[in-house]
Amino acid sequence: MTTSAPTRLLILGATGAVGSEVLRLALAHPQVQQVVAPTRRPLNQWAGHPKLANPVTDFSSASQALAGHEVDAVVCALGTTIRQAGSQAAFAAVDRDLPWALAREAQRLGARCLALNSSLGASASGNFYLRTKFEAETALRSLGFASYTVVRPSLIDAQRAQSRPGEQAGLWVARLLGPLVPRRYRPVSATAIAQALLDAVLVATPGERIIESEHIAPA
Repeated sequence: MTTSAPTRLLILGATGAVGSEVLRLALAHPQVQQVVAPTRRPLNQWAGHPKLANPVTDFSSASQALAGHEVDAVVCALGTTIRQAGSQAAFAAVDRDLPWALAREAQRLGARCLALNSSLGASASGNFYLRTKFEAETALRSLGFASYTVVRPSLIDAQRAQSRPGEQAGLWVARLLGPLVPRRYRPVSATAIAQALLDAVLVATPGERIIESEHIAPA
C-alpha cells in the first residue's frame, strides 16, 4: 500500500474519545475508500454515510464483529478503565485480548498495516495498567504486520461520554502548571492522537515505529 492507494480502513473503538476522531477524519479523507467500524451501538450520527460500514456486534466473535469486510489497514483505539471494566481481568480482555483477536481477523481479511493507541509509560515493569498496555503492544507485534505503529499519548484532552476522575484531575493539574510540565507529560488532544494514527496507516511505512507523546503533532 502506498500513500496514494485507496484504503479500506478498520477502526476499532470508534465510539471512544480517540476512535470517534479517527472516524471523523477518515470519513473526510480522500484516500480512505471505505471505513469499517464495528460497534456495540449503531453510529447514528454517521448513518447513511456512503463510506461507512457499521456492523453492530457484541464482540463475542472476531469474525462476526468484522462481518467479512476486507480491509487494508487497522486503527485500534479500543480502551477502557479498570473501574469501568469492573475487574483487572475484564480490563485486560478489552485492552489486550480483544485487539489481538480482531487484528488477527483483520489480517486474515487482508490488512497489512496497523496503528495502535497505547499509553505513555507502557512497560513490562509498570503498574497493571501500563503492563497490560505493553502486553497489548507485544501481542499485536507478534502478528507481523508489514507496517506497525504504536502511539503512546500522555493524558488525553477530550470530552468523554463516561467520566474518568483520575484523568480529569491530571488534566486540571497540567493546565494549572502549563509550560512547567515537561512536553512528554502534557495533555494531548484526541484529534492530534487520531491524526497521528490515521497518518500512520495511510503512509504505511514498512517496519515498526513508536510515537511517544512529545512527538505527536498538535492538532
